[in-house]
Amino acid sequence: MISNPDIEKIDGLFEWLRNVPYEVLRHGQLYNAEELYQGYEPSEDEEKDRASFANCYDSRVYQHFMQLGKVSMDVKESIARSMHDHGIHTALIEFLKTHDPRRCIGIMGGHALLRTDPMFTSVAMLSKHLTEAGFFMVSGGGPGAMEATHLGAWMAGRTDEEAQEAIHILSAAAPSFKDRRWLSSALEIMNRYPQAKYVSLGVPTWLYGHEPSTPLATHIAKYFVNSVREDTILTIAFGGIIYTPGSAGTLQEIFQNAVQNHYLSFGIASPMVFMGKQFWTEDVPVYPMMQQMEERGRYKNLLLTLSDDPFEIETVLKDFQKTIPYE
Repeated sequence: MISNPDIEKIDGLFEWLRNVPYEVLRHGQLYNAEELYQGYEPSEDEEKDRASFANCYDSRVYQHFMQLGKVSMDVKESIARSMHDHGIHTALIEFLKTHDPRRCIGIMGGHALLRTDPMFTSVAMLSKHLTEAGFFMVSGGGPGAMEATHLGAWMAGRTDEEAQEAIHILSAAAPSFKDRRWLSSALEIMNRYPQAKYVSLGVPTWLYGHEPSTPLATHIAKYFVNSVREDTILTIAFGGIIYTPGSAGTLQEIFQNAVQNHYLSFGIASPMVFMGKQFWTEDVPVYPMMQQMEERGRYKNLLLTLSDDPFEIETVLKDFQKTIPYE
């Protein structure tokens, strides 16, 4: 039997779900740039540009998220966020029914990587060539190495010269995601070089909402809960993961991925490719440590590669595909 106070609580929950600034029920649809940045109109006038960005869908959701708390103590808000993230998860499952995760390659790396950094170009061009070879790329969906991943996938099917020109345009407009024209310059590239054939998947989170989500990902699975988002990226990249220089978040992903491979959590151990020899052996010597751990039997099933050569990395990932059973 439901009492009147219980009915009032249920009514209050429904009212809350109707009024949050995000769509609680996604109905099997991932985000895209048009929806995430709905309401944003780039302007040369800095004040108008910033005001427009602050009023777009993504910004309004982030503002609400911060006002209610990253970990909300309000039960109604917690339910709303859970329903939203469940909808994103359901939409992702539908996406993967038509995009085989065995052909999914993840690229992890720092959000602070500048567009002017040679590593940005290396990641973008590697992603372009892998996409053209029949893979689809996934990243955390933010700036830096993540944006480079989706820029490369977006430029797939075009010449390398066109891709280099796109990188030059972005670098000249806004080297860092902190620069005002970071988003508008990416949208400019999308308009200049339309993409309708190739896809890539960005998986960002409002937990790091101060880092804008790259619009260059054709499909965007944006979550409130970062732990779900992190695990999702590592789980679906059955084709392997490329680690480019990063900080704490990238290190977390390395060890989390190593655990999945060690235990064959999903029935497969995928390549772990470390791109940047000096960084991974001297600056942050994770690679030799993992080698030693494997030699001592502390880790098993690690398919480790260390390389600065994009062709070698492509070869490793393509050769791995030959070992995966396809029906």
